[in-house]
Amino acid sequence: QVQLVESGGGLVQPGGSLRLSCAASGSIFNPYVMGWYLQAPGKQRELVAVINRGGSTNYADSVKGRFTISRDNAKNTVYLQMNSLKPEDTAVYYCNLRIGLASYWGQGTQVTVSS
Repeated sequence: QVQLVESGGGLVQPGGSLRLSCAASGSIFNPYVMGWYLQAPGKQRELVAVINRGGSTNYADSVKGRFTISRDNAKNTVYLQMNSLKPEDTAVYYCNLRIGLASYWGQGTQVTVSS
């Protein structure tokens, strides 16, 4: 079993920054992909960014140039640095880890961008 623990959400003003962290523990085998998804009220969960063990990344168009995903393989931790935040970034952000066909989710962390 795999456990994901997220931290770093909160309330921030437009233009501000936040850094999310997600630490994975349990039965983790290589290779695996980690990523972040968001879910706004009344909407489906959607991709924000993913990163594989080699460091290759993929971003949603809406966050390119503003968000940066990174990972520390030794700590099984993935980060999401969010800059130039906009009110439309407000959502619950979920960490995801994929090992082969298995997919694991964190509990989610609320990010609210408001003045």
